[in-house]
Amino acid sequence: MELSLVDRWLCGAEVALRTLSGGSRADRPAPLAGGADDLDARQKRISGALMRVNHVGEVCAQALYQAQAVATADPQLKAQMAQAAREEVDHLAWTEERLAQLGDRPSLLNPLWYGGAFLIGLAAGRLGDRVSLGFVVETERQVERHLESHLERLPANDLASRAIVGQMRLDEAAHAAAAQSAGGIELPAPVRGAMRLAARVMTGTAHYI
Repeated sequence: MELSLVDRWLCGAEVALRTLSGGSRADRPAPLAGGADDLDARQKRISGALMRVNHVGEVCAQALYQAQAVATADPQLKAQMAQAAREEVDHLAWTEERLAQLGDRPSLLNPLWYGGAFLIGLAAGRLGDRVSLGFVVETERQVERHLESHLERLPANDLASRAIVGQMRLDEAAHAAAAQSAGGIELPAPVRGAMRLAARVMTGTAHYI
């Protein structure tokens, strides 16, 4: 049964509360269970900062997919966005759990990141489905490159964090490919550049706050 606009907004509000309250639960187990006992204090700080940034990215992913699902009238695209969002919930739960294992915390600015990402996703969705899908393609490609850089920066002996980031990278690449196959267009270079700049501001801030 097709949900009304009000029902979709209420469901979206529920997702936002669950995302920001730490109530997300993964369907898949973490790629490699493990604590942080083999890391020294410096390594824990490095891993904690990087995993906090990754957690922020997953908070934003929930907002983006929820907004784009609200904006489209295409049932198939709604279903595709919902499936991707469910897989991103795994990432959200994994990074949150890993932060706790490292003795670190999520970003204090998560409500701000969520709200901003939701507005951006809604704007992209209002420009049409092909633009919305193109936005997903570019976002996921940038996230994939960002995760690759984290694999280079994470301590070599932090196997649990590295396993999580590695699986996330594979999933993000699959989401980008699916969005492109569904008709996503390549965004103009200035838009891609603006997205990269916004991502640098967000990740740079979330590294510390």
